[in-house]
Amino acid sequence: MASIVPIPTESYNLGFIGAGKMAESIARGVVKSGVLPASQIRTAHLATARRTAFESFGAKVLSHNIEVVQESDVVIFSVKPQVVKDVILQLKPLLSEKQLLVSVVAGVKLKDLQEWAGHSRFIRVMPNTPAAVGVAASVISLGTAATKDDGELITNLFGAIGKVWTANEKLFDAITGLSGSGPAYIYLAIEALADGGVAAGLPRDLALGLASQTVLGAASMAVNVGKHPGQLKDDVASPGGTTIAGIHELEKSGFRGILMNAVAAAAKRSRELSQS
Repeated sequence: MASIVPIPTESYNLGFIGAGKMAESIARGVVKSGVLPASQIRTAHLATARRTAFESFGAKVLSHNIEVVQESDVVIFSVKPQVVKDVILQLKPLLSEKQLLVSVVAGVKLKDLQEWAGHSRFIRVMPNTPAAVGVAASVISLGTAATKDDGELITNLFGAIGKVWTANEKLFDAITGLSGSGPAYIYLAIEALADGGVAAGLPRDLALGLASQTVLGAASMAVNVGKHPGQLKDDVASPGGTTIAGIHELEKSGFRGILMNAVAAAAKRSRELSQS
């Protein structure tokens, strides 16, 4: 096997196979953060709305995926799981180990991606939907021929839309259950907090605004302050106060166990889907 040629860190072309919302979020973040100029990003799509979305920030929109691959050093597959095999097989004659291939397709394993592409310079990434506002939680796993430099390049790329971790692919089902599905659990929590505010007499708009900002603030504290979440909770819960009364109700209802079960159930379902 020929030695892997490093991708130039600042002068490579980035191509997206699939121009959906996730691809758009990644591309916009990359441009906004200055990782790459829009002129070095390309995709292809037939739908006018998707073409317009990419053109709006200066990305190059081509007429066919073949052209995207021909013009790109790093190729990100961002298509639906049920079509990714056909898409990669169609493009396989054009794919070479001079290119770094990346998949953000949920539930599709590296061994299959590498087999379909005909080589293993592949990186799998699991981002989540907050990529749309630049605060994604993304996890990467390197294929067998992907180099340390490749990993650093993709870490830098996805760092444009949030935080990035590296993990063994065997953990991806659990990651799906936590960060992949997790935003939906938090949306439910925000809605429930707002409903509680309404039940206590707040106007709906005020309750929803307070609930959303409270979750945002609490998450920012957990990320930035350097304290364990349990300690942050203790800091709010003064003896005989309002917070500990509320926490008591949550504990009686099994709040923590319910969230743990949700993550475990989603991880189990991810395993089932990836084996089907």
